[in-house]
Amino acid sequence: MSGHVFVDETKARDYLLVAVAIDSADLKAARSTIRSLTMPGQARLHMHRESDSRRRKILAAIAKLPVEATIFRAGGADRPRRKEADRRKSCLEELVAGALRDAQTSICIEHDDSMIQMDRSVLVAVTKAHHAENTLRYRHDRAASEPLLALPDAVAWAWARGGEWRPRCDELVTKVIDT
Repeated sequence: MSGHVFVDETKARDYLLVAVAIDSADLKAARSTIRSLTMPGQARLHMHRESDSRRRKILAAIAKLPVEATIFRAGGADRPRRKEADRRKSCLEELVAGALRDAQTSICIEHDDSMIQMDRSVLVAVTKAHHAENTLRYRHDRAASEPLLALPDAVAWAWARGGEWRPRCDELVTKVIDT
């Protein structure tokens, strides 16, 4: 699948970086779907703040979208002293290498002020290493500005939560990559 990748993380249990890929032709319809799920007065969808019935509705709607999710997992049990920044870096390196391999054109990462500088240095280094500085665009954006950041948020939340929630996103998850 070529097109755009939207990225969010969760730190519950393992460190997970979730990348959801969507084809350029499907962006408009997917944004419309996400906006239709946003309640009046709600700036954005965020699974942590939703009721269980809304979570079910959101995950059911996302499951119908033509998207594919990849989970980059940097667990801590095997390496308990591994810092969060190191986990994120290893996940981003794998994400960018995979995006280039899969001919993705852009990556949108949920904005986190504390990680932007490190993210950019990783993104620059990996695209340079693959001689792809002009091939892959990347940006950080806030979920309130980019509705499709709700996609990786929902998948990350459901996957990390487990129980009844993980099966609701299983069909979307095409790969789990341990870093």
